[in-house]
Amino acid sequence: MSQSIPTREVARRVFASEFNDASYTFSESDDERAPVYLLLPTGEKANRVFLVGTLTEKEDIGDDSEYWRGRIVDPTGTFFVYAGQYQPEAAAALRDLDAPSYVAIVGKPRTYEPEDGDGVIVSVRPESITEVDAGTRDRWVVETAQRTLERVRAFDDEGNQYARMAKEHYDLPVDQYRSEAITALQSLDETGELDTDAPPA
Repeated sequence: MSQSIPTREVARRVFASEFNDASYTFSESDDERAPVYLLLPTGEKANRVFLVGTLTEKEDIGDDSEYWRGRIVDPTGTFFVYAGQYQPEAAAALRDLDAPSYVAIVGKPRTYEPEDGDGVIVSVRPESITEVDAGTRDRWVVETAQRTLERVRAFDDEGNQYARMAKEHYDLPVDQYRSEAITALQSLDETGELDTDAPPA
């Protein structure tokens, strides 16, 4: 059997502030089924993302059928997720969840250019939405801060091809993402809910 079985892409941990700054998408193959990646400003490609935050609002914005929009907040900003008939489990989860509640979401980045040409809007098409507790949210903040700081540290490595792409496509100082990661960690210290010295899961 010569054909390789496609594997699912790793779901990248990213804070809302960096996710919303991302606007460039690309594919590494001409195959029409090749994965499409969102290029993160810190120099990482993301075909799938993993986020945890507070579901603060939800709304059925569909006309003929259910189409749910959810607003999820982390310490740096806001994610928007959209789920309809093609994501039935995620749509059902949004329908049944109460706001506010902590949620964990795995999904695919989606970009959209409004007709007025005012930049690029980035959202998440969820594959799964699960209600979680505050401890899970806090661990995600710690792990996402660690991943963000790792990407910032590796940004100027000569062999980092995605960082080179980010430098070409974005005029953004990556130090801002370091600052936001540290601020996110400090927000946990203030709540006293998490021991940030604990090893990542």
